[in-house]
Amino acid sequence: MMQKSGAARRAEIAGAGIGGLTTAAALAQRGWSVTVHERAPTLRTFGAGIYIWSNGLRVLQAIGAYDQATVGAHIGPQFHTRDHNNTTMEEIPINGPGDARLITILREQLINSLVDTCRRSGVEILTSSESVGATPEGELLLADGSKRKADLIVGADGINSKVRDSLDLMMYRKHLGYGAIRMLISRDDGDVPAEDRERYIEYFTGSRRILYTPASATDLYVALCCAADDAAALKVPADHKLWTQSFPHLANLVARFGDAGRWDAFEVVKLKKWSKGRVAILGDAAHAMPPYLGQGGGCALMNGLGLAAAVDEGTDVAHSLADWEARERPMTEHTQDTAERLGDMNFWPDDVRSQVLKITGQSREIGAERMKTARHAPTATVPLP
Repeated sequence: MMQKSGAARRAEIAGAGIGGLTTAAALAQRGWSVTVHERAPTLRTFGAGIYIWSNGLRVLQAIGAYDQATVGAHIGPQFHTRDHNNTTMEEIPINGPGDARLITILREQLINSLVDTCRRSGVEILTSSESVGATPEGELLLADGSKRKADLIVGADGINSKVRDSLDLMMYRKHLGYGAIRMLISRDDGDVPAEDRERYIEYFTGSRRILYTPASATDLYVALCCAADDAAALKVPADHKLWTQSFPHLANLVARFGDAGRWDAFEVVKLKKWSKGRVAILGDAAHAMPPYLGQGGGCALMNGLGLAAAVDEGTDVAHSLADWEARERPMTEHTQDTAERLGDMNFWPDDVRSQVLKITGQSREIGAERMKTARHAPTATVPLP
């Protein structure tokens, strides 16, 4: 972590999610005075798991959140992709010598670690404080009619960002016709065979997927993925009979789905620019993507730290934001585009998907493109120990 002395510059940040909190901590550690505005009355998060690859872990280490964030994390030996016959199509090695690292934890644990890091760094966090817009001159507009002037405004207020939309920065927002019911349940030895228990596994049948993700010693993150017009499959609570028919080899797991869960549609957001004047946009507000690479949070972490480093290096915020975008956007868009292409296989016939993935899974070049973000060294980080 870096500390600077001298007159503090000021930042106002909309959104206490991964991107907003990372930016806040990194700025405060560089001597900035920072306030984060969260529209919700609490900082609680929806119960789900999250994947953090090497690139995100390096950011957590750089801001001092790594140790807390990774307590009790699950570290799996491989990521498997299975077909409709429960046959492995691809096996991605992880966490071995020379492999990219991957951990899974509860999203709440990640947020709590970022919140605590912010507070240790002197960040002010205001709940029930809704941001409704910003001006390029450096004002954050709040729902109560007040305005907060700052050297830097950050819109990290989610896919429906009011800060972004107030500045007319949207290039396009694309609904991908697909989504997932996400839930957390307790782990049970009978969910999958013993040899699969510690693995990360994605199962395919038709246009449906089940993602099996241990998130701790006791918590299992499950995502039930289907087309947005698959009305029966996207119902919450999940239809046990329907999902068992699609995945009979997971009958024990499906039987334990409770009433919890939330349907989320997958979308892609791209902006004309990531900034205007003194206002920067990041996280899902700027670069939402489908979760097939497990890098939505990773990109928010990278771009938050990269933003803090960029504005702290320069004296003109607007110029620094342009430099930040030029440095960070290519990797983020590579991640978005790769993830979107991976979603194409959702609608392939089972036999075709199985044959293609068994072939492409052997390609070093394709594997390198898929793992490019995970192996990336983000701005202002050092190698993991």
